[in-house]
Amino acid sequence: MNLKKGVLVVLSLLALAACDSQRTSVTETGLKYRIFDAHDGARKPKMGEVVTINLVLKNGKDSVIRDTYKEGKPLQVMLQAPPFKGSFEEGLAMLAKQDSAAFYVSADSLFSKMGQPLPPDVQKGSDITFIVKVLDIQNEQEFKKAQEAGRAGQGKVDAKIIDDYVAKNGLKTIETPSGLNYIVVKEGTGEKPAAGDVVSVQYAGKLLNGKEFDKSTTPVDFPIGVGQVIPGWDEGVMSMRKGGKSTFIIPSSIGYGEQGSQGAIPPNAVLIFDVELVNIKKGKQ
Repeated sequence: MNLKKGVLVVLSLLALAACDSQRTSVTETGLKYRIFDAHDGARKPKMGEVVTINLVLKNGKDSVIRDTYKEGKPLQVMLQAPPFKGSFEEGLAMLAKQDSAAFYVSADSLFSKMGQPLPPDVQKGSDITFIVKVLDIQNEQEFKKAQEAGRAGQGKVDAKIIDDYVAKNGLKTIETPSGLNYIVVKEGTGEKPAAGDVVSVQYAGKLLNGKEFDKSTTPVDFPIGVGQVIPGWDEGVMSMRKGGKSTFIIPSSIGYGEQGSQGAIPPNAVLIFDVELVNIKKGKQ
């Protein structure tokens, strides 16, 4: 065999091996999958551990349902026992850190287990494709330590953002130990609410760039100081008097944190709320 022919044979074998490694396989439970990148000997998740992944979800027509790459934030999921045969959880348990794969999960089984009807863009009898890249695997202690470090670091970032915003706009704020900054626009004449009281407020919420993401059209009622709203609201509203108006500048640590909210509020966002305390109904003493 001449050298040129030998090289061609080797390249052909490598190409066949690559194709074979990406061939669709099926587990005993019926889960179809393809492994794109495997790291032998790397750590695999155990039940209860947190797995950080990038995920692309596609329906049977190859349309993207969700893409964490575009969202700009990986997804963190706790590995749990498979809720049905051929579930995504079964596939995730197969992967090690830095592995990537695609899993094809029965849409009928998935939405039936969730107790939900099939969405309009998902056909009966089709598969939902989970394209996964495993970024990290953490046990409970590792996860909590990383969370605390992240919050501490983000707290410094938020403080700098707020300081710059206050200075740029020439604002005079009152800052609390939690990092909340607020401005008393109008001092109320009534009493302050206590934990457990039901308050009635009018409000508008916006990002630092001025984009409004929420606004009340009629007064909104909720119990204060009992965790029904974000901590920044509990603290801010309890600093007000009935009839007063304030502006809250809320760091992400006492806002919506690293998760954000429903696409309207980005992860780790500093928020501004203009709030009027319309009424206070005393809670049970």
